[in-house]
Amino acid sequence: MNNNPIEFLMKTPEEEWDVFMDFKHRTFNSDDCFFFLKSLKNIYQNHGGLEQVFTKGYQIENSIFSSLDYFRKVFFELDHLHRTEKHISNVQTGAAAKRLNMFLRWMIRSDQAGVDFGLWKQVPSSALMLPLDVHTGNVARKLGLLTRTQNDWRAVEEVTAKLREFDREDPIKYDFALFGLGVFEKF
Repeated sequence: MNNNPIEFLMKTPEEEWDVFMDFKHRTFNSDDCFFFLKSLKNIYQNHGGLEQVFTKGYQIENSIFSSLDYFRKVFFELDHLHRTEKHISNVQTGAAAKRLNMFLRWMIRSDQAGVDFGLWKQVPSSALMLPLDVHTGNVARKLGLLTRTQNDWRAVEEVTAKLREFDREDPIKYDFALFGLGVFEKF
């Protein structure tokens, strides 16, 4: 993509995407890769880009849940193989959507350490949800912040609600501490 993915998507004809023909990573194959490229191109050509899609979804119910749900619907509006759907979390089926919540954290939240970019301004940081994984979940349970035993969307809601009691405007700032205690400190 010559270090410019948006230009590649918008200006390179799909017939020239053959560089991805043999792409594979774990369960993500070239069919998935080609669809992701087509879908992202569709999002930028017809929906105003990723920020607009996530923002429009957020505005449906003023929630990250509706933002993630809407993004998934737009992402899969083009014809695709059913197998490709496994690569984008579905909050409607209870998925914790760790990677998508992490992406939103990077794009929406600003911090002094430069980890979170804070580029998107239309969704407030106060609305963000914890990128829940095995580490943050286990530490949250040990600290009494989470009672649910599954790492699913209901657990995301529960632990994020608890973190909002500490800081209503920036509840996700505790993600580093929870993750670090789990990974580095073996808490």
